[in-house]
Amino acid sequence: MNVEDIETIAVLGAGNMGHGIAEVAALAGYDVRLRDINEELVENGYDQLEWSVGKLEEKDQLTEEEADAALERVTPLVDLEETVSGTDFIIEVVPEKMDIKQDVYGEVEQYAPEDALFATNTSSLSITDLAEVTERPEGFCGMHFFNPPVRMQLVEVISGEHTADETLDTVEALAEEFGKTPVRVRKDSPGFIVNRVLVPLMNEAAWLVEDDVATMGEVDSTTKFDMGLPMGSFELADQVGIDVGYHVLEYMHETLGDAYEPCPLLEAKVEAEELGKKSGTGFYEYDEGDGADIPTDAGSEEIESRLLAVMANEVAKLVGNDVAPAEDIDEAVMLGAGFPQGPAKMADDVGLDSLYETLSDLHDETGAPRYEPADYLDEHAGDGFYEGDESEDGVDFETIRIEHPGDMVGKIVIDRPHRMNTINAQILDELDSAIDTLEDDDDVRAILLVGAGDDAFSAGADVQSMASSADPLDAADLSRKGKEAFGKLEECSMPVVAGIDGYCLGGGMELSMCADLRVAAERAEFGQPELDLGLIPGWGGTQRLQHIVGEGRAKEIILTAERYDADEMESFGFVNRVVANDELEDSAYDLAAELAAGPPIAHEFAKRAMVRGWENTEAGFEIESQAFGHLVGTEDLMEGITAFMGDSDPEFEGK
Repeated sequence: MNVEDIETIAVLGAGNMGHGIAEVAALAGYDVRLRDINEELVENGYDQLEWSVGKLEEKDQLTEEEADAALERVTPLVDLEETVSGTDFIIEVVPEKMDIKQDVYGEVEQYAPEDALFATNTSSLSITDLAEVTERPEGFCGMHFFNPPVRMQLVEVISGEHTADETLDTVEALAEEFGKTPVRVRKDSPGFIVNRVLVPLMNEAAWLVEDDVATMGEVDSTTKFDMGLPMGSFELADQVGIDVGYHVLEYMHETLGDAYEPCPLLEAKVEAEELGKKSGTGFYEYDEGDGADIPTDAGSEEIESRLLAVMANEVAKLVGNDVAPAEDIDEAVMLGAGFPQGPAKMADDVGLDSLYETLSDLHDETGAPRYEPADYLDEHAGDGFYEGDESEDGVDFETIRIEHPGDMVGKIVIDRPHRMNTINAQILDELDSAIDTLEDDDDVRAILLVGAGDDAFSAGADVQSMASSADPLDAADLSRKGKEAFGKLEECSMPVVAGIDGYCLGGGMELSMCADLRVAAERAEFGQPELDLGLIPGWGGTQRLQHIVGEGRAKEIILTAERYDADEMESFGFVNRVVANDELEDSAYDLAAELAAGPPIAHEFAKRAMVRGWENTEAGFEIESQAFGHLVGTEDLMEGITAFMGDSDPEFEGK
């Protein structure tokens, strides 16, 4: 079955994940049958789905018509035969117990069409064991969404031993139809990718406290503020549910061995029913206390080294056993867990040899199986997960992409959709290099700048990574680095078009100011919220914005820290064109291609005169005069005049 053949989807289980997956499918245009074992459960699931769709409508992410249409596509049901008969794709989202899931598939097999594909939303259980209950193991795979499905971008698509490649291709294509990013898990391995990294990390954090190596505050301070992860390890355990991670560990321990023995500290919390946020108490107090109150400066290099070493070891096991390559592991963990960098890249930055030595020393010292280095780590300790990996342009980009869509357009994509394309020091460095790369490319005459995904062009500076270093001198250096990179974009010789979708806030809006023209989707949202944080725009916004919209409007935008829609920003003169959401990509590209067909020498001089004129009008006038004199002697001028006289389109060559 191909993705084009899928019209009707059955979702078995109407709990948090089930109704979330049903919502995603309905929003993508599919007819959905949402089923649970009794009327109360399925109606509650539908009510939650209806509430979520309503919130999207309130936030103007859906029109009233789109919201109503999505809800009409969902049919709540209890009868299993009625649910699965005539469906094309069936995904099970029942409790994470092997016997319960196997019983469901045994019953579903009686009523499902012969060509229907089966998928399970399990976070760790064996796809192979589940598939073998059915009569179609080749048409069975894992499709692991992350909570909440409507917001989380990642879908792990997991192969069982018998899964056909065609099944995996179709399910990946279906995930893309849902607007998600699929990452293939090539072998049926407990925990798959994200949980295989996160759960041992959580376990190691607990062992550090259990063995009196560190306090909980020191561990969480290290993970959140030194390593720059979205949450402290214990904070994350509370958020997910300590019991959830513990049960995954139990399964790993059973299937993979003693390296995954759960820490007694976790077991004690589960036995005491102190499960985290959902129970009001976990590692932190939520009902009576302030929740996760983590010190910002209590981290240590020893803790960081241990945690990084454990993560690197898990990555090595996944890569070495052909479960997934390093780049897929990094993408999955960034999308599914919100890491600012993937664990493989983090390990490479520190050095695999150093992390291998840390594991070896700990293994010799403690004898604990969890510290035994993986064979792959042993073999590649002197190299790295990304040894020799470079982009097509010879530069190793990780947070941006360079694309060449044609028509002499070079496309720069800010590629951190898991962090709303927020800007950190690494992006600034890579943006600087990307501009140089495109400037040196004779086949590029215009730049198109966009953000990956449709949630955000860029939601601003990566405040979390900035907060990990509160040193005023470091912050000032980061401001200067941003000004330098943004300034290079502003002053580059080619026209720059920004295609703006979703959030364009703070540093992201400052970046868009450096484009020559801005095309925005109707749903784009703009603002300079820095003053609400007690800051000011730090990458040139206080200067550039007033040149674009005037001093009065600039002060209004910056001092009020309010949000503005695309139409308002067009009326202010900030946005050049507002287009329908589904037309943004083509419209921005067409404008860039139109500019790329223009006279490159004249473009360069016009930009130079205008930028210098902002600083000093007389200097701008002088550059304009000199440029005018230079252009009179170019072949491009003769080409332009000849084409004008002959009523044809000029073909400028930059000569």
